[in-house]
Amino acid sequence: MNLHEISPIHKNKSKKRIGRGGKRGTYSGKGMKGQKSRAGHKIRPASRDLIQQIPKLRGSKNKGPRGKTKTIARKKSKR
Repeated sequence: MNLHEISPIHKNKSKKRIGRGGKRGTYSGKGMKGQKSRAGHKIRPASRDLIQQIPKLRGSKNKGPRGKTKTIARKKSKR
């Protein structure tokens, strides 16, 4: 027995292909009607919507939300 004569006990099972002509039925895993089952439906990342809600500040392109500014009070020195 050589190394090239050894064969695996279990054959690799092929994946079920979902789509046109597959064995998954006519809807191919998308359900029936509706906006999500139509062509071109993509889920947008939630971070993109958050970035669009932030107002654009002068002279900046992609800065995030700014926190409240902190003021530091100086003590008056006696001279």
